[in-house]
Amino acid sequence: MKCFHFLVFLALALAFSFASADDPSPLQDFCVAIPEPENAVFVNGKFCKNPNLTIANDFSFSGLNIPANTRNRVGSNVTLVNVDKIPGLNTLGISLARLDFAPNGGLNPPHTHPRATEILVVVEGTLYVGFVTSNPNRLITKVLYPGDVFVFPIGLIHFQFNVGKTNACAFAGLSSQNPGVITVANALFASNPPINPDVLVKAFQLDKNVVNYLQKLFWESN
Repeated sequence: MKCFHFLVFLALALAFSFASADDPSPLQDFCVAIPEPENAVFVNGKFCKNPNLTIANDFSFSGLNIPANTRNRVGSNVTLVNVDKIPGLNTLGISLARLDFAPNGGLNPPHTHPRATEILVVVEGTLYVGFVTSNPNRLITKVLYPGDVFVFPIGLIHFQFNVGKTNACAFAGLSSQNPGVITVANALFASNPPINPDVLVKAFQLDKNVVNYLQKLFWESN
């Protein structure tokens, strides 16, 4: 319930936080994304629906009050509301996510958003969060409690880890309609096609058997 009640506050906060995050000098009120290019104008990665045909559902999404399933290998789940979920976000430079964590170690693994800065607010539970700066690689971390806010700069590796004994819930705003995500372990050990094991052996100074095991483990988990 706390997560649900917090949605209204978060929506207001995001409106102010990303007031300047949209595309520079837009020439229309909005550009509702459509999958087909027929009779449409191409803008910033998506085609635009005729403005006269837009409806309220182009600008809405339901269900962010529902906790996601965290019974998985890492004990977390991210519900992302981007341009694919709300077509009306197209060209507006903003998206939203709900993050749910299992008790005692639920983890959103180290990852990056190549196209967005993230601002996170904790609603329930206790999260240990942090990011790593570009060279030199300095770790910046903090333990967050309900009501605390933390910012992860664009492109930097970051994570969230539930250090509490109860479920944790947080919401995040991202400064892109399509922020993208690169989960570090998956990118390195489960890429398609796989990275040559010799590259990973030398990069991580690991035995080749360990690298082969990790590639098999992450490939199967994907």
